[in-house]
Amino acid sequence: MNLLISDAWAEGPAAAAGAAPGGSMVQFVFLGGIFLLFYFLIIRPQSKRTKDHKIMIDALAKGDEVVTNGGIIGRVSQVGDTFINVEIADGVEVKLQRHAVASVLPKGTIKSA
Repeated sequence: MNLLISDAWAEGPAAAAGAAPGGSMVQFVFLGGIFLLFYFLIIRPQSKRTKDHKIMIDALAKGDEVVTNGGIIGRVSQVGDTFINVEIADGVEVKLQRHAVASVLPKGTIKSA
């Protein structure tokens, strides 16, 4: 009748004697070590990149040369609260969200390209 649930049988006294004292504490220390590893290798660097990107986005100004997430290089011609206009060629402007800017280039990069 118990097709899905197996019967539980008690172990003898030899199995109880083989358990190491403080075994649960070692598991907590190991779990804490894994969490610290994830924090320092994944969580902390990602939050640092996010913070640096936000600072860069907030510092955008007219005349900055930028690269968008799509790989378009251009010069910022107008800055708004959530959108910027980027001039990608003479007389050609595109309107982008501020967060679409991947990086700010040094001045004069567009002329040398």
